[in-house]
Amino acid sequence: QVQLVESGGGLVQAGGSLSLSCAAAGRSFTPLAMGWFRQIPGKEREHVAAISWHGSNTYYADSVKGRFTISRDFDKNTVVLQMNSAKPEDTAVYSCATTTTTLNARSKSRDYNYWGQGTQVTVSS
Repeated sequence: QVQLVESGGGLVQAGGSLSLSCAAAGRSFTPLAMGWFRQIPGKEREHVAAISWHGSNTYYADSVKGRFTISRDFDKNTVVLQMNSAKPEDTAVYSCATTTTTLNARSKSRDYNYWGQGTQVTVSS
């Protein structure tokens, strides 16, 4: 069984930084591409960032480009989203996702087959 567990969410002031972490675990499980998405109640899930299986290719939504950085720790089977220069519009539930079938970074939620429960991020103005 595959499990993704996010941590690091919370409250941050506008202009501040926050780091989200997602640990992947499961028997005979090898996460390939991984990504972060966010969702506000009543709105569609939005892609934030993605990283390829080898970590050398990344993809960012225009709204976070230059402020957020995605990286992965292969030893810990973890993907990290570093959020800098946070804005109130970054407030959402952030979820990590992974796929066991795709190597390259993907921005569509349909490309991912495993999801975490999500962690709340609130940016105060």
